[in-house]
Amino acid sequence: MAERPGRAPRKHRTAQVIRTERLTPHMQRVVLGGEGLADFAADTCTDHYVKLLFGPVGVTYPEPFDLERIRAEFPREQWPVTRTYTVRAWDAEQRRLTLDFVVHGDEGLAGPWAARVQPGETVRFMGPGGAYAPDPAADWHLLAGDESALPAIARSLEALPAGARAHAFVEVSGPEEEQKIDSDVEVVWLHRGDRPVGEALVEAVRALPFPEGRVHAFVHGEAGSVKELRRLLRVELDIPREDLSISGYWRLGHNEDGWQASKRDWNARIEVEQEGGATAA
Repeated sequence: MAERPGRAPRKHRTAQVIRTERLTPHMQRVVLGGEGLADFAADTCTDHYVKLLFGPVGVTYPEPFDLERIRAEFPREQWPVTRTYTVRAWDAEQRRLTLDFVVHGDEGLAGPWAARVQPGETVRFMGPGGAYAPDPAADWHLLAGDESALPAIARSLEALPAGARAHAFVEVSGPEEEQKIDSDVEVVWLHRGDRPVGEALVEAVRALPFPEGRVHAFVHGEAGSVKELRRLLRVELDIPREDLSISGYWRLGHNEDGWQASKRDWNARIEVEQEGGATAA
């Protein structure tokens, strides 16, 4: 099926894998480079992201690669699917784009790909997008999330000026998943173990004695836990919406296709429930 008339063409970029590295048992780093990054830029937001394009197994696309042509000429089940990943680092001088992937064996699409991809392979993606960077005018910063938000949280902490006040909470499966972050902010690592995803994160943020002054908050991760933290920050503590970057990166029981298709309605419903007087589910 062709795209709807009048829709702006989606620009894609091509890069090559430069190197890979296993950071922790469940976090794989892939570094991209090449001439396709010549006009790429990801230096204004600390939550910049790209959408990687994955074609179905056995499907070959004509060259030069043209996403609009593919959508017009190929059946929908043969279109590339997208997976969204935060830019962990961008080196404009060297044209090096670093992405970190959560890997759980053969589960999912992008994680297994990142675990097996080899230097020299071609990668196609769209982007970058992004909207958040720590506000230097804030009195203090709150950063909270699970593994999916770790690249953005790490990049945000590294962007803070020396001496900035911040509280950072990252929930991971266990101590082996902790990472070194180049920041003088002490990260509170929360080890999930057998607990439900997000439970330890919500508990820790709720237990934080909130400092005086204006907070600028970045809270992302599994949608259910983000919903609970949004209630705390937006409803109970009445933090202005413009001082919050808060959203579910993923949702238990949904792949990215399903979650992205329902995310707008989910967010709208939560806003009504938490701010419009409706009873929360």
